Amino acid sequence: MKQKAIAFVTSNAIKVEEVRAILGNNSQLEIINHKLDLPELQGDMEEICVKKCQEAASLLKVPVMVEDTSLCYNALKGLPGPYIKWFIYKIGPEGLYNLLKGWDDKSAKAISTFGYCSDCDLGVRIFQGVVNGQIVPPRGPSDGFDSIFQPDGCSKTYSELTKAEKYKISHRSMALRKFNEYFCRKNV
Repeated sequence: MKQKAIAFVTSNAIKVEEVRAILGNNSQLEIINHKLDLPELQGDMEEICVKKCQEAASLLKVPVMVEDTSLCYNALKGLPGPYIKWFIYKIGPEGLYNLLKGWDDKSAKAISTFGYCSDCDLGVRIFQGVVNGQIVPPRGPSDGFDSIFQPDGCSKTYSELTKAEKYKISHRSMALRKFNEYFCRKNV
C-alpha cells in the first residue's frame, strides 16, 4: 500500500519527533514537517485547531495536520488552556506552578487537540487526548510544562519520564492513537 504524505504544520521540533515516534509503526503514513507561520487565534481549543487547520490546508493545498496543546487548571476554570505557549514563554514553569499558590486544588488537564484536513475543500476532523494530573513544583528538565505536570497514577512528571514512557501515556499519544485508528479505518 502506498504511503500517504501528511504535512504536519509546526515549528516545534519536539512535537515533530514525538508525532513521528508515536505514529512510527504506521507504514501507511509519512509525516512531513512543514513550518508555516499561522495566526495565533483566540477561542476554545477546538475552534483554534479547526481554524489553524483550515488556514494551513488553504495555503499548502495538501493534506495537513495541526496540533494545539492546552494545560487547563481546574481551579482557574480551564486557564491557561490553549494559551499555555504564551504563559510558558512569559513566566516559565516556576511561574506556572506559582499561579496556583493560593489554591488548594492543584488538579489540571493536559489536552492535545489535533486537526486533520485531507483536502482544503473538506471539513476538519478533530482528535483529542486528555490526561488528568496535578501541578507540582518543577522537577526534571524544563521543556514546556512537562516539568510541572504529573499525570494521575504516576509518581513522576512528564519531564522525569523516559521518552518511551511518556509516549505511552501522554495527551498527545492519546490523540494520535485516535487519529491513527481513523486513518487506518478510512485510509483517507
